[in-house]
Amino acid sequence: MLVCCLCAQWCSNCREYRATFSAIERQFADVRFRWIDIEDESEVVGDLDIDDFPMLLIATAGEPRFFGPLMPQREVLARLVEAHRSGAGHAPLQNDKVRALLSRLR
Repeated sequence: MLVCCLCAQWCSNCREYRATFSAIERQFADVRFRWIDIEDESEVVGDLDIDDFPMLLIATAGEPRFFGPLMPQREVLARLVEAHRSGAGHAPLQNDKVRALLSRLR
């Protein structure tokens, strides 16, 4: 399982959310987490449109399952990660740009 947060250093919500994201990473040691600054790693992000921050990507079994903005709240992120970890998450997304991002992250 992979959980990525796409953010930007200039975004105050993202800077504040970093500690929360790191805390959830420690809570779920069996899940791979990645923090991606969309400007520092623009080659990874590609031409994917990011409208809101923080933007979260969750993938299980090599398939993107969730991609969207997330309230910067620890409990919301923990519930979402747990739902996908337990297999109760969404069906695979059919968004080609999100799938391309996921393939660049492997």
